Amino acid sequence: MTQSMTAYAQAAVNTEIGELSCELRSVNHRFLDVAPRMPEDLRAHEGDLREAIAAKLKRGRIDVFIRLKETDSAGLEPNLDAASNLQALLNDMRKHVPEMNSVRAIDVLKWPGILQARKADPKVMKGHLLSVLDQALDGLVQARAQEGKKMAELIKQRLVNMSKSIKDVEGFLPEIVESYKARLDLKLAEIKDKLDPARLEQELVIFLQKTDVAEELDRLNVHIEEVSAVLAKPEAAGKRLDFLMQELNREANTLGSKSQDPRLTKASVDLKVLIEQMREQVQNIE
Repeated sequence: MTQSMTAYAQAAVNTEIGELSCELRSVNHRFLDVAPRMPEDLRAHEGDLREAIAAKLKRGRIDVFIRLKETDSAGLEPNLDAASNLQALLNDMRKHVPEMNSVRAIDVLKWPGILQARKADPKVMKGHLLSVLDQALDGLVQARAQEGKKMAELIKQRLVNMSKSIKDVEGFLPEIVESYKARLDLKLAEIKDKLDPARLEQELVIFLQKTDVAEELDRLNVHIEEVSAVLAKPEAAGKRLDFLMQELNREANTLGSKSQDPRLTKASVDLKVLIEQMREQVQNIE
C-alpha cells in the first residue's frame, strides 16, 4: 500500500500522576529519522520508543513530542535521601553547637529538596508510554495511508495521460517518417550526382538511427507498466518510484532530442510535465 511520509497524529492516556500525551509529526526524508522530545524521567525508554516506531515506519523524519501533565492529585512524597543527608548535617552541627535549638518538622519540610512530586513506578510508566505511542502510531499510519492513496490516484491518472500521449505519437509517427523520407528524397535528388553512393547510404543509416524513436516509446511503455505494478505492491515503494521517474524523464528527453516534427516536440514536453508532476508526489511516498 502506498503511504505518504507527510502526516500528523496524537494520542493521550491517563496515568497515576497525570495525563501522558504523544504527538507525532512526519515529513519526507530519505531514511527513517526519529527525533524524540520527552521528559527526562522517561528518557530511559527512548530506545524502546525508537524500536516501536521502526517496527511500523520505514522512511520519513518523525518528530515525537512526549508530554506529561501532572495533576494536583498526584501529591508529594518525601525525598528520603535528602532527609537523611539533612539529619546527618543537623547531628554534626549539634556536636559543635550544643545549645542549637531543635529543628521543627515544619522547617524540615520547607527545606529545598525534602519534598518532591510523587513518581510513578518506572515499569508502569514505560507501559503507559508504549501504549500512548502505539495509539499515536496507529493514527499516523492510517493518516499516511489515506494521503498515500490520494497520491497513488494522482500518479495513476498521469500515467493514463502519458499512455495517451504515447499512443498519439505512435499514431502520427508513420506520417512523420514519410515526411522525413520525402524531404530527404528531395534533397538527395538535388545532390545525388555529387555524392559517393556508399557514403550516401552510410549517412542515410545514421540519419534514420538518430530520428527513430520507436525504442524510446517502447521503454516509456515498459516504465509506465512498472510504475503501476510498484504502486500495487504492499511494501514501501518510494525509492523504486523515484528511480523510475528518472528513467521516464531520460526517455522523454531523448524523445525530444530526436524530434524532427513540432508534434513530437510537443509530446516530449507534455510527457516531461507529467513526469515532473509525478516526481513531486513520489518525493513524499514512503
